[in-house]
Amino acid sequence: MSSNTTIDAVSAKPRTGTFNKNHARRVRREGLIPAVVYGAGQPSVALTVDPKIITRILHSGAGHNTIFDLNIENGASGKAMIVDWQNEPIKSHLLHVDFKRIAMDKKMRVSVPVQLIGTAIGVKTQGGILSQVLHEVEVECLPGNIPSHIDVDISNLEMNQSIHISDLPHSDELKFLGEENAVVANVTFVRAEAEPEAVVAETPSEPEVAKKGKTEAPAAEAAAPAAKK
Repeated sequence: MSSNTTIDAVSAKPRTGTFNKNHARRVRREGLIPAVVYGAGQPSVALTVDPKIITRILHSGAGHNTIFDLNIENGASGKAMIVDWQNEPIKSHLLHVDFKRIAMDKKMRVSVPVQLIGTAIGVKTQGGILSQVLHEVEVECLPGNIPSHIDVDISNLEMNQSIHISDLPHSDELKFLGEENAVVANVTFVRAEAEPEAVVAETPSEPEVAKKGKTEAPAAEAAAPAAKK
């Protein structure tokens, strides 16, 4: 496990006025984005922040689990982390971000990415395929002990074997909240695709009456026309 030890600083300014779409557009035209911080039993505060700094945090090794100093102009500062954010759907520009105040001496629950290391022997020599079932696991720990990701060595994973949450590296600092027998990754056989059945073109059989019509002359054609009296 890699510990989340890097703490960045984010500067923010309080927002005032009516918080509607026009207000948000004005904030973005200034090169900033709307934000809000809440938690730790304190009132929520509307803010503006630099989206470049938030993007840098989201793309860091710890991602949204990064803990940083949130410095509010003319206001209270403290530790915080990103708990939600909104992107523009086409260009993926940041539109809004939510921060949560963090108490460094209180445990919290977060989702941490699982990173598979190595090549499973079941894939390398036994012709199996590797499936990662869980890409994240939920853990509980102090903020300073949040790992950026959890490394899992799968080198000895053989055919039809699985790695469960109970097999992940445990420590006194970290508590896994998922079911201990939940599958994280496994190696299974490659299922051969069924070959399509050959389609045999069959000539539709003609009705029995039609066949007779080709070989026998109709009675009306075989008999001579009756003479008129």
